[in-house]
Amino acid sequence: MKDVERSLRKNIGKKIKLARTKEKYTQEELAEKLSLSPRYISQLERGIAFGSATTITSICNALNISSNFLFEDLITSNTPTLTQLVEQSFLEDYLKLDDHHKSIIKLLTKQLAQIQKDDSFSKNA
Repeated sequence: MKDVERSLRKNIGKKIKLARTKEKYTQEELAEKLSLSPRYISQLERGIAFGSATTITSICNALNISSNFLFEDLITSNTPTLTQLVEQSFLEDYLKLDDHHKSIIKLLTKQLAQIQKDDSFSKNA
């Protein structure tokens, strides 16, 4: 498991524990409510185990939390910003163009991507 994944699992586990303690449940009480073992709840909270979608949904319902609360760090860590994908100077220049010239840039970009794909394919063949 990668360090990033390990860190995200631990963070989700901490949030489960936080919500559980806020609701004043012990691990045993939450486990009983969900028909899970207390050991499994402990593993979830420590980031050792990761539940199925059904288990996570049940936990969220039992603890009165949304899945967004659990996964917001995962979502934001995997979502690159536009400036991470495209150079800022290109964006600034592009935004100065009128619609006609923007459409030309879009067409050229598609064609260049296809040429690059074709070149990659022919090199690997």
